[in-house]
Amino acid sequence: MIEWVWRAAVASGRMDPVVVATDAEEVAAVCRSRGIPVWITSPDCASGSDRVREVAHTLEADIYVNIQGDEPTLTGEFFAPLLALFDRAEVPVATLAVQCAEEDILNPSAVKVVTALDGRALYFSRATIPYDRDATSFGGYRKHLGIYAYRKAALERFASLPPGRLEQLERLEQLRLLENGIDIYVADAPADTIGVDTEEDLIRAEAVLRNREQGTGNRG
Repeated sequence: MIEWVWRAAVASGRMDPVVVATDAEEVAAVCRSRGIPVWITSPDCASGSDRVREVAHTLEADIYVNIQGDEPTLTGEFFAPLLALFDRAEVPVATLAVQCAEEDILNPSAVKVVTALDGRALYFSRATIPYDRDATSFGGYRKHLGIYAYRKAALERFASLPPGRLEQLERLEQLRLLENGIDIYVADAPADTIGVDTEEDLIRAEAVLRNREQGTGNRG
């Protein structure tokens, strides 16, 4: 699964180097066996963003991208809109969203996001936001994809802050940024992804990847 994610990031042609950050020797051994650069991080890292920050202490860059290893249906096309947001000097943190599928509108595992007209995130929630009070058949719900890119200063500040009240309530680490006045800007992703949290998710992801390989003549 991690190899699919790594390959997608490499295929974007927008990031160099692309490394796997982990505290699990089992994961590191698999990466090494497949020629994937790996970075061993502290087991005390509370989140993926904390792992990225640890790597950033040694690996110098202007922008750092945090990609979860359980998103095997990502492709290289996801990263251009994400990174294009940094053409705007006011953007410290970037992420992605897609139109929310009808079956996910009431699903608390599908995180919703609402934004200002300039793409700045106003709030992320497991609840259905915005609330369609007058039952207008609103069709603009947006599902957040857990892919983040940070300028280095924003990454450092985020990791130095304690978990926030809203973050703890919703179990969404991105709310720590908003609670502390750090803006997140949201770009449209080219498609939805399947985050693998359950066996059912794995079966769906495997079907997508099989179809993809068949459609490209097994070129990956």
